[in-house]
Amino acid sequence: MANNSGNTIDRSIENPTSASKGDNTAGKWKTLDIAYIAIGAALIAICSWISIPMSVPFTLQTFAVFAVLLLLGGKRGSLSVVTYILLGAIGAPVFSGFNSGVGVLLGTTGGYILGFLLMGLIYILFEKFLPKKFLIEIAALLLGLVVCYAFGTGWFMYIYTKKTGAVGLMTVLSWCVFPFILPDLIKMALAFVLAKRVKPVIK
Repeated sequence: MANNSGNTIDRSIENPTSASKGDNTAGKWKTLDIAYIAIGAALIAICSWISIPMSVPFTLQTFAVFAVLLLLGGKRGSLSVVTYILLGAIGAPVFSGFNSGVGVLLGTTGGYILGFLLMGLIYILFEKFLPKKFLIEIAALLLGLVVCYAFGTGWFMYIYTKKTGAVGLMTVLSWCVFPFILPDLIKMALAFVLAKRVKPVIK
């Protein structure tokens, strides 16, 4: 036993760079992760500024959230969402219409932005407990979108009722959900196309 321990010590002395090499690799990966998270947050911000003029205008915000989750994975994608929300909360004009501030998050539609966090959490859980397959990814994003809709709608009703007065569920859904279902599904499909082309080069 003593000889084996001595040999181990000798080998580590002979190769002093082996341990540090592993540490450097870990450090590089950590730096790369931070860079990807920052790029993901920037993508969400940029897409939040892009408004598509329809009968009910919508932005590409949800497309960006879908894309960062598919491209970066649940953990890094969710951290991109957290970074985006924190930037907006402290005053960076990253929300739609170049808006910012805690007031946006605490407003009637703030629940739909905070709901992106739940979408990310659901994606993480799917990644952790289910095999990584195309249909699983679709299911994760669809369930996440439904949960985001539900949370945002409940938030909207609470804030609206508190500030203005009672409002019916179907009324809120007709304002905040129904007009966006088809655009969100199209954005999800586009995010899958983008991920298929770009993901092979992402480490």
